[in-house]
Amino acid sequence: MEYLQHVFYGVIMAYIGLIAPGMLNMTALKIRLNTGKYESVKFVAGASTVVFIQAGIALFFAEFFVNNPAVIKNLKIAGIVVFFILSAVFFLQARKKVNSKNTTKGNYYLRGVFMSSINLLAIPFYLGVSVLLASEDKIIIAQPYIVFFVFGASLGSFLLFYTYIAFASYIEKRISFITQNINYILGSLFFILGLVTFYKTLF
Repeated sequence: MEYLQHVFYGVIMAYIGLIAPGMLNMTALKIRLNTGKYESVKFVAGASTVVFIQAGIALFFAEFFVNNPAVIKNLKIAGIVVFFILSAVFFLQARKKVNSKNTTKGNYYLRGVFMSSINLLAIPFYLGVSVLLASEDKIIIAQPYIVFFVFGASLGSFLLFYTYIAFASYIEKRISFITQNINYILGSLFFILGLVTFYKTLF
């Protein structure tokens, strides 16, 4: 029963943590609308795979990260640079006219892996969540409980991303602004993430 409890908390924390429009779920939505469901699911699978690794790093090395805050700061600094670069890329894409069906080829699973990998705020997030839950005696930061929590986090992220995919058609019909300006939205999200991370890192 304790194992299922750790899976449950992993799912809930990942789902809540990603539910707001962000770079991963909005990119999954874009791929679903422009390319199709199959490719968007591959993207989501790739992104969720990395979440498993990121959450695992946060919990496996929780004590190390707590005692070495400089490591997290360096991750955030790297994230700032990446976020601003991606912001510029999406703004440039938004200026180009594209067809409703995108014929761009590529491995969307690897794209999901890449996009999720540059989300360097994920490790601090799962670190903070795990420490908080552990302090409330909700989870145990020890094996084999860590594996179940990390699995839950990966599953929760997949379910959240898939929610965006499942309702993509509804969003496309009801909120045309998002579908017509999704590159601007993604560019703005990356830019805001860069600013927020910059502020939190320096101040």
